[in-house]
Amino acid sequence: MGIKRHIPNIITGLNLFSGSLAVIFAVKGNLVLAAILVAAGIFFDFFDGMAARLLDVKSEVGLQLDSLADVVTSGVVPGIVMYQLITKALPASGGLGADWNSSVFDIQIKPFALIGLFIILASAYRLAKFNVDERQTDSFIGLPTPANALLILSLPLILTYQPGPFISGLLLNEWFLVGLTLVSCYLLNAELPLFALKFSDWGFKENKLRYFFIISCIVLIIFLKFIAIPVILLLYVVLSMISNRKVANA
Repeated sequence: MGIKRHIPNIITGLNLFSGSLAVIFAVKGNLVLAAILVAAGIFFDFFDGMAARLLDVKSEVGLQLDSLADVVTSGVVPGIVMYQLITKALPASGGLGADWNSSVFDIQIKPFALIGLFIILASAYRLAKFNVDERQTDSFIGLPTPANALLILSLPLILTYQPGPFISGLLLNEWFLVGLTLVSCYLLNAELPLFALKFSDWGFKENKLRYFFIISCIVLIIFLKFIAIPVILLLYVVLSMISNRKVANA
């Protein structure tokens, strides 16, 4: 088998490396570069599993390594980014914007913004459940962590490249950000069946929902650019709920 069995894990390692770099830039406040690196990590995350299936070298170690990489790329980074966004949205001082200072450790943080780190906890729990949940072989139960990461990381991209009075006011409102944090934590671990973009064959009848979703994504990205990302996530959840209802009524 030789080096072939290591190829998927090497790709997973690239995911982890991208996520680790993203952590550095997110901590330093460069949220756009962090978002780009997370997107790169998710790209590698998509192809490591595909490589394992194509090469027929799936392993338990690879499964665990994949989840560990996802904790960093799709859990830690979005949590830090949300912390940074809430910090930016808070008043400079007083009230919710009050600082906690430590002369011993030379740090200054806004405790209220730590709510953003809940995303890390919810993502880690989601990934742990995924590894032991046998129901999630062909679909998902709860929002996948990469999808949630794209949602959170779309915010700094929208603020940077598609700013506007309404959008900036909304995305830099501390209560909106806290609400989004709590909603994302819920969706990550909700008992909500969601379809996966896994094709057992390329037939239209069996995959019409997936084809419709992919085409919709392309159209939305062309017209809405980065704003398309949260719209696509909403569409994904809605289509899954409609599909679930049809299956239940069949």
